Amino acid sequence: MSEIESRLIENRVFFPNSEFAKNAKLSDMSEYLAMCQLSNENYEQFWAQLAREFLIWHSPFTSILNDQNPPFYKWFEDGSLNASYNCIDRHVRSGNGDNVALIFESDDGKIESVSYNTLLVKVCKFSNALIKKGYKKGDRAIIYMPMSIEGVVSMQACARLGITHSVVFGGFSSKSLEERIIDVGAKLIITADEQVRGGKNIPLKKAVDEALSGEASRNVKDVIVYRRTGAEVEMSSRDVFLEEIVESEEDYCEPVFVESEHPLFVLYTSGSTGRPKGIQHSTGGYLLHSVLTMFYTFDIKTDDIFWCTADIGWITGHTYVAYGPLATGNTQIIFEGVPTFPDAGRFWQMIEKHGVSIFYTAPTAIRALIKASSLDNDVSPENYNLTSLRLLGTVGEPINPEAWIWYYENVGGSRCPIVDTFWQTETGGHVITPMPGATPLIPGSCTLPFPGIDAAVVDETGQELPNGKGGMLVIRKPWPSMIRTIWGDPERFKKTYFPIELGGKLYLAGDGSIRDEKYGYFTIMGRIDDVLNISGHRLGTMEIESALVAYEDVAEAAVVGKPDAITGESIVAFVVLKSKRPENFEEISEKAKVLQNWVAMEIGPIAKPKEIRFGDNLPKTRSGKIMRRLLRALAKGEEIQQDVSTLENPAILEQLSSGK
Repeated sequence: MSEIESRLIENRVFFPNSEFAKNAKLSDMSEYLAMCQLSNENYEQFWAQLAREFLIWHSPFTSILNDQNPPFYKWFEDGSLNASYNCIDRHVRSGNGDNVALIFESDDGKIESVSYNTLLVKVCKFSNALIKKGYKKGDRAIIYMPMSIEGVVSMQACARLGITHSVVFGGFSSKSLEERIIDVGAKLIITADEQVRGGKNIPLKKAVDEALSGEASRNVKDVIVYRRTGAEVEMSSRDVFLEEIVESEEDYCEPVFVESEHPLFVLYTSGSTGRPKGIQHSTGGYLLHSVLTMFYTFDIKTDDIFWCTADIGWITGHTYVAYGPLATGNTQIIFEGVPTFPDAGRFWQMIEKHGVSIFYTAPTAIRALIKASSLDNDVSPENYNLTSLRLLGTVGEPINPEAWIWYYENVGGSRCPIVDTFWQTETGGHVITPMPGATPLIPGSCTLPFPGIDAAVVDETGQELPNGKGGMLVIRKPWPSMIRTIWGDPERFKKTYFPIELGGKLYLAGDGSIRDEKYGYFTIMGRIDDVLNISGHRLGTMEIESALVAYEDVAEAAVVGKPDAITGESIVAFVVLKSKRPENFEEISEKAKVLQNWVAMEIGPIAKPKEIRFGDNLPKTRSGKIMRRLLRALAKGEEIQQDVSTLENPAILEQLSSGK
């Protein structure tokens, strides 16, 4: 494999704010390096010490890492604990039960708050109801819920009893839901009548009924329905309303203490081919990293108001909504709606209203709000009091440098560090991320590994590449929160994440990366399967996208390749402008030429898109992820045969198919 070339140079460096650093968990790079040194000197003891310090164990562990059967690693396997106890009971027992745990803001702006005491009662009542229905440790439940207090309660109740949960994002179709019910072998489904997003009521119970119309119904005993809107829904003999089954239950339920390796949840991710992959996570190792990253990446304090905008249907909503902020005993915001309803100032308004101090969102959302602010100054962050913020974060995909700068200046007031976090469903929590009080920040770079994570950039044989050379991102040592297997498919797990070509012991992230020569910082260059080969030059899509977005009139861009008879591949760029989309041939040609020349100037002629298509937006899932596989099909002129029911905006496909 020839190396993945990096041609976009970023020279701007932002050093930690001295006031922030003074009170940070890690206040300078020497403290970060000292933690890394500890992990290098005695890797297992490093993790063991943190596990004993940050988690409450029912039975202490004596075994730290069992690596006898790689890549099926086990951590703390003879210890037992309960995730729900660590998230709720520990704070109540320490006298902090009156502290606010969750502040829920609905789509229409109504607010409901619950304390840790109240949350414990809600979780216990639900747990007791599940016990009465015969559910126990080892059973599996599907949770298909809106963003809500009840969604978190459902996850915590399952965790309390050792029921392995699999949350399905409420935007997924009944077909996707059916596949997951079958694959995980769920006996129980927890859902709602409807969810509300952007002023629209979206049926959930109806989708469950459709999913259970065939094979999926075979093992399902109960469907528990939360009345979110009060809409009329069909109820069969196995269906029951949530409020009815919890009403008469006791306020306390003893937690079921499970072994550290007990599957806490299975979360499905889309595979590039074949059926979705059920990513299985343990209880102890996963929970440990949730707490550690809250503590170190977010530098969490007892009085912080934390807001992660992710849905519980995704890994970010698991680690940084349902588990991490509760395990650290913080107050957090849960938001039902979307950032652009009733207008694109909703995020800023909520930060001001709730006094949010830590804000964690996706680059996709940031870029959409940049465009909205450029079109309507009334929704610009400058019109809101955002002085409560002390830390910003990004998640889900690499953030291009210009969006980073806008976020830093306009939302963070040029005072808040930005933690650009790289991690995956499979890693459980952040694996490469700045330490906000210590790490100098470079826009577009996720900087350095979390202490204890042995990340590297390698070639196709698994040999580490020198800094400045792009290749494949791997993690060389097992870590506690890593994926344990793909549910029901251990061979696929090994082949996908620990390929024999790399020796069978390196975790393959599936992303291209490069470390800069000066700092050794990691920059993610896009998925390996998104690497373009232009006349023998391997280019990461992320760099080209960043160059496009650096142009003043570009709000968002996505780049894919398509076969080319001369160059092997050519570059097709899908672009959303801040200004009005060009519509006639002359306008399109003129704008495309400007952007082509811009990319050539920013990166080099080799990276110049051969074709640029303009759209009002890009095809995205309801969680905000760009559907790049659809873009690749559009670029090639192929008919879309994939399920597009999860798209937020399916109509955009026709617009982008020709670029007109």
